[in-house]
Amino acid sequence: MRSLKLTIAYEGTAYVGWQRQQNGSSIQGCLEAALAEIEGAPVVVVGAGRTDAGVHAVGQVASVQLTHTIAPDALLRAVNSRLPPDIRVVRAEARPEPFHARFDATAKTYRYRLLHDAVVSPFDRRHGWHVGGFLDHAAMAEAGRVLVGEHDFAAFHATGSSTHSTVRTLFELSLSRVPRDPSFVDGGAGAALTFIDVRGSGFLRHMVRVIVGTLVEVGRGQRDRAAVEQALRSRDRAAAGQTAPPHGLFLMRVEYETGCSEKSGVRNHCPS
Repeated sequence: MRSLKLTIAYEGTAYVGWQRQQNGSSIQGCLEAALAEIEGAPVVVVGAGRTDAGVHAVGQVASVQLTHTIAPDALLRAVNSRLPPDIRVVRAEARPEPFHARFDATAKTYRYRLLHDAVVSPFDRRHGWHVGGFLDHAAMAEAGRVLVGEHDFAAFHATGSSTHSTVRTLFELSLSRVPRDPSFVDGGAGAALTFIDVRGSGFLRHMVRVIVGTLVEVGRGQRDRAAVEQALRSRDRAAAGQTAPPHGLFLMRVEYETGCSEKSGVRNHCPS
């Protein structure tokens, strides 16, 4: 039995999320079905992050064990020929040691895309939250710094979700403004994208989306840094902001103890 590490990109619009479910098509289910055809037996694929319905990924990582001796490059071609076009395995690696994509991960980075165009491009509508015009980036960044570090993020956790602990660590939270490409839709003066990048040891269900929704309210002047601090201390979901829609969220990168990470299907340099 061989351990393999897969890096996967997907457009999540048509799926119920990463995790296999009884109703609806999942990323995990599609991968398992494609790999089972190659293996000649059922397989279990374990993802580093259980992205929700409508959430996308650039650098999701998964682990799988196969008895088949197919080479990683051949596996890449074989599995992609069996997958729908909105899911692609972008890298396959054989691992000499047992590898668990979820439990071995040390950090994940998510990116949320905010759209400021007056008119939303039909090419962007599934890949960003249209928040309209100006947001106060300085106020958002100041409020975001409150969330960096180890905290109890119960107020930023999906209502009704269960977990043994709501304590998580955010290593970084950053905002950047990116000029829009006017090729398809001219959004007018000042049209741009805002990226909110969040890197942490792990995330609660909807945690990034609630953080984004809260920061957008800060950017609109509806709350301030003190209100975000109060929400964090309260551990009360009602004290934090709205949950941003799923289609603006992307899992960008997963990191592991060796110092290696998967980003955009390219393995970063790792010291030997």
